[in-house]
Parts: sequence; C-alpha cells; structure tokens
Amino acid sequence: MRKPVIAGNWKLFKKSAEAQDLVTNILPLVKETAGVEIIIAPVFTVLGKVKDAIDGTSVMLAAQNCFWEEEGAYTGEVSPGMLRDAGCSHVIIGHSERRQYFGETDATVNKKITAALSTGLTVIFCIGETLAERESGKTFDILNSQIRDGLAGIRREDISKMIIAYEPVWAIGTGKTASNEQAQEAHSHIRAFLAGLYDHDAAETVRILYGGSVKPENIKGLMAQRDIDGALVGGASLNADSFAAIANYNE
Repeated sequence: MRKPVIAGNWKLFKKSAEAQDLVTNILPLVKETAGVEIIIAPVFTVLGKVKDAIDGTSVMLAAQNCFWEEEGAYTGEVSPGMLRDAGCSHVIIGHSERRQYFGETDATVNKKITAALSTGLTVIFCIGETLAERESGKTFDILNSQIRDGLAGIRREDISKMIIAYEPVWAIGTGKTASNEQAQEAHSHIRAFLAGLYDHDAAETVRILYGGSVKPENIKGLMAQRDIDGALVGGASLNADSFAAIANYNE
C-alpha cells in the first residue's frame, strides 16, 4: 500500500515572519492527520526557520531545487549536502517553472537527481506536458522522454527513494485542473512506463503525485483514482486552512 503524500510548494513566497506564521498555523490543523506524509517546501532563506517550527512533528522539509555538485566555485548554487545539513529530507527537482524560466533540461535534471540521491535526499521528480504538446497528442511521448532521460543511470533500488509528480504545465497556476480521468490516465501511463524501465514491483512502490491547481474542492476526486498517490500543491499551500483541508482529504 502506497502511503499518500501531500507536499506544499511555496514557490517564491513567504519571507521569514510570514513563513513562521504560516507553518505555525498549519501545524495544529494537521496534528491529527493520520496515514498521510506531509511535506513543506519553502524558499531557501527560511528553511532553518521552518525546520525549527516542525521539529518534533511528523511534517517534513523539502527544498525547491538543488545543484548537482557538492561544493566548489558555483556562485549562487546550493548543494544536496547543504540541504541535508539545513534539515531537508526531500528536494523538488525538475519543476516546470525551473524548466520554463531557468533552462532546466532533462540532462540537468538527471544530474541533480543523481546528486540528491547520493546524499540520501528523497527526490520529488517533476514531469509534465504543455498545452500545445497535449493538444498535438504528444503527452505520452513527452512523459516517456522526461522519465527515460531524467532517470538515466538511476538504479532500481533508488526508485523507491523517489516520488514522481505529474504536473500538466497547462494546469499550473491557471485555475485549470486536469479532470480526474485525464490525471489518472497520465498517472497510469507513468506507472506502466516505469514498469517497462524497471519492473512491475518497482513501479508499484513509486508514489505519483498530481500537481496543477489542486484545491480542497478537487482533492477527493483526484485521490479516489488508483494511480494518484497524493498532490504537489502550489497556491493552495500558501493558506493554512486550504492546505490542511487538502492534507485532511480523507476526513
């Protein structure tokens, strides 16, 4: 049985005091949440503050990105080992906004995944198609190439240390959400493709999250799908009540 994951990606929001307020408001609302892994991914500058706030709780800390080298003359970068040192257990890699605005490619995603896994971080590996790609019938081809190239050289035993997030680019921040059926179709395809790359048992253990305008109003329908194991939540994670409602979808 795959344990559900609800991860909040704060993106470029919440300075120090705001982050402190938000996490302080979230914690009592998810204190009794059972059977769900809850992850918060704030900006680098508040990782320490959020880590202090969640200490002693079951909520886990993620970073939104990392570099593929551990140290060196790489001005402006943060390494996986530094994220571990800051208290992170998870890191998001390959988010569509990184690909869209910062030149992230499947090759750089692969280098980051390899580096992050080597330090013991759990990787949340993001994939997804644009609207043009979906409308031209290329969704599965795009997902296949992102998975194949992103996971190049990643061993079967490391797949269980990863979470995949399917985020249709056309549904991120647009208010559009893939229908439950569209999301399940993509997730089912991802799992089948992983089974082909590795094997059935390995594919069955991987948690696959949906990301793309997830809200309290649509989480139940998404989570009822066989191959949807959770959500990577953007805007709704910036409000304690809405994020907690998503985490408590089962109640």
